Amino acid sequence: MKNARNNELSDRRGAAKEAKAALLNAFRAAKDSNDPAKLAKQAERQAVAAAREKRHAEQQRAKLEERERMQAEAVERQAAAEAAAKAEIEARETAEKDRIAREIEEEAARKAERDRRYANRKARQA
Repeated sequence: MKNARNNELSDRRGAAKEAKAALLNAFRAAKDSNDPAKLAKQAERQAVAAAREKRHAEQQRAKLEERERMQAEAVERQAAAEAAAKAEIEARETAEKDRIAREIEEEAARKAERDRRYANRKARQA
């Protein structure tokens, strides 16, 4: 029988205390040892962590470049929209000025024709 003695509470507590102490001693011994396999595994973990950091930095740089590119495109689109709006306003102003100039010329032509008819009528009456 494995556990031939009487399992009293104090016996069980003592056994648990001894087991915890043994586990702690084993952990300390494993932690302090310079096992080549352990050192190799630790170096491998460090290399993986460094590669992960490098990938993360590259991803962050790519995101930053993409954000900057998107901002530059937005600025270009805004500038193009402003230029188009300015050109449209200038075209409207030019068209309005041309229309006003045509109306002034047409009014002057109508007035000249009216004055000519008036002069002809006065010449016939005289």
